[in-house]
Amino acid sequence: MTAAPTLHFCADPGEFLADAEAYLAADPVVGTVVASVTRRMAARRAEGVALPEDVWWLVVRDAAGAVVGVAMRTAPFPPRPPFLLPMPREAATALAEAWHQRGERVRAVNGALPAARACADEVARLDGGRVAVAQHTRLHLLDRLTPPAPVPGALRAATTDDIDLVTAWFGAFTADADEQAGRPRGASAHETPDRAELLHRIRDGRVWFWTDESGAPVHLTAANPPSFGVARVGPVYTPPGQRGRGWAGNAVAEVSRRLTAEGARVCLFTDQANPVSNRLYARLGFRPVVDMVNLVLVD
Repeated sequence: MTAAPTLHFCADPGEFLADAEAYLAADPVVGTVVASVTRRMAARRAEGVALPEDVWWLVVRDAAGAVVGVAMRTAPFPPRPPFLLPMPREAATALAEAWHQRGERVRAVNGALPAARACADEVARLDGGRVAVAQHTRLHLLDRLTPPAPVPGALRAATTDDIDLVTAWFGAFTADADEQAGRPRGASAHETPDRAELLHRIRDGRVWFWTDESGAPVHLTAANPPSFGVARVGPVYTPPGQRGRGWAGNAVAEVSRRLTAEGARVCLFTDQANPVSNRLYARLGFRPVVDMVNLVLVD
């Protein structure tokens, strides 16, 4: 009989990275969310910022001690969904059983398929409810950049003087994305970084505007700093009155060119229910890597 996988929870992002670094580095594209979020939280902790007491990271090991999966629960927004990377099915179900035994109420699970679905199904079996899909997402990697037709204007880095507009557009991104995908506005639970975090990103040079010929911002594209050589673009936001003019394609292409020039591979997520953005990124040269999902437990 094959030994069951072992689950090791920890509350220290540095401890988690020490255990999981080689695993994340082996597939840094699929691991982009876990790597970037964990490194950001480790950096904030080093700066003296206290992390919430109930966040955790997980390392899954097989019988030989090899890491075969990781997960985290760091989302500050309700229902605070854990995020799973690919792992054996028995590990995904064991994770649900561990939550049940710990008395940890989980009513949403995000992450890679099929692990996220197996985990959510086990949560439903143990704690009741049924599993519903809130959003299907797809992770894409830039293969070879194909620049779009040029449009007037230029890319410029946001400055701290732009913080109010950056905050507003980050906040509008999720609601507008829901609407574009045919969901009610605000249907998707999503983290909007606070002002302090956005200032960090601006100072790091990871937030850009596309400006029109008059110099006015008409679009925002942001990116995460590279983790294990992979930089993730997002959010990508154009206000409703500025859509259909090519701002997004040109901004994402130029940001991707700059990130590639820094030596990073570039990835991004799309909402599978939004055909406009999926077609745009395919034309730019992004290719699908893995399907992910946001699941909710409906009582």
